[in-house]
Amino acid sequence: MKLLNYKSNLAITLSLLLVLMTSCKAVDNANNKQKGGVIGAAGGALLGAIIGNNVGDGNNSELGAVIGGVVGGGAGVLIGNKMDKQAQEIENEIPGATVERVDNGIVLTFDEQSGVYFATEKYNINAKSQETLNSLANVFIEYPDTNILVVGHTDSSGNDAYNMTLSKNRAEAVTNYLMGKGLSNGRFTTHWYGEEQPTHDNSTAEGRSKNRRVNIAIVPNETMINEAKQEAGTN
Repeated sequence: MKLLNYKSNLAITLSLLLVLMTSCKAVDNANNKQKGGVIGAAGGALLGAIIGNNVGDGNNSELGAVIGGVVGGGAGVLIGNKMDKQAQEIENEIPGATVERVDNGIVLTFDEQSGVYFATEKYNINAKSQETLNSLANVFIEYPDTNILVVGHTDSSGNDAYNMTLSKNRAEAVTNYLMGKGLSNGRFTTHWYGEEQPTHDNSTAEGRSKNRRVNIAIVPNETMINEAKQEAGTN
């Protein structure tokens, strides 16, 4: 599994290198616990990791509201520590998924390699996808103080309107499956982009298969944020 990290602060990375040394891939070449303390801006990097190039589009205001701003200072350090642990557990439980620690959040990308994928024009949760989502649901249950954003995508086969509906169905299928495992519906926000956000070349069969995907973003909820602020002694 490949774990990506954004906006690493070189000075902090070097100063904390000795205490952060570990075999855990979730903290390789980064210090997400500290990044929350130094970014201190809106979660644009997290939004960009989910939806790609159109992060500045006004249609993304709903997602921006879900993600919120990056919590800085000592509270951000505490939140980052908790999210690092969750990211590592997901990485351990779901080999093949791409796990990205971005700002205060986590972004998961599922495709054939991770076991959550969709055939052309399909949105059903197949047997392999169920295995992966079962493992993911167990992690979500273990970490209740987070909210979950599920975003559906398609390849470019079919017309725009059809693909928009298909991506909605894919996102809702994943959301409904996870809620069926006992997760509260209040933790979920579901969004979809049709064919608008490809990550691979739609002119090839391999590229199209990778674009038929679902992204999941995990962000701290108000409980985690407020507890971190109290512990850090901030308002």
